[in-house]
Order: sequence, then C-alpha cells, then structure tokens
Amino acid sequence: MTDAGLPHDRVEDLVCSARGCRSAATWGLLWNNPRLHSPERRKVWLACPDHREQLEQFLSVRGFHRSTVPVGELDTLPGR
Repeated sequence: MTDAGLPHDRVEDLVCSARGCRSAATWGLLWNNPRLHSPERRKVWLACPDHREQLEQFLSVRGFHRSTVPVGELDTLPGR
C-alpha cells in the first residue's frame, strides 16, 4: 500500500472505476454513505476524464458525493 492507502505504487497505475474502463485515472471522487459511514469518513472512486462527470452524477443522485480532487492530492487528504 502507498501512503494514499491505495494498492498501487504510482499514480500512473491507477485505473478508472467506471465499469469496463481501463483508462488511467486522473480524478479521485471522495464520497461516503451517511447511513453507513461517519461524517468525516471518505471512500474513493477513481475516474478518467471521460467518466468523471458520470461517476460524480451517480454519487450525487444518492447524496454520497463529497468532493473531487486530482489523484495526486489523494495522499494528503484526511478521513480515508
């Protein structure tokens, strides 16, 4: 595991979380399910530029999306 808590050694190894997509992830979508997680807890989905908006919308409709950051900033965020 890296300092970011991700099972990859380099940002270049990160892959988009969209089903069937194998593109490099450039965004981290931070989310939590308030019914399951404490308010400060953050889970992460990864997104390529083509799927960022789609994944943000999926999480937002459910009230789960909290913020989106470049993947290079993931290791500096508290609450994950």
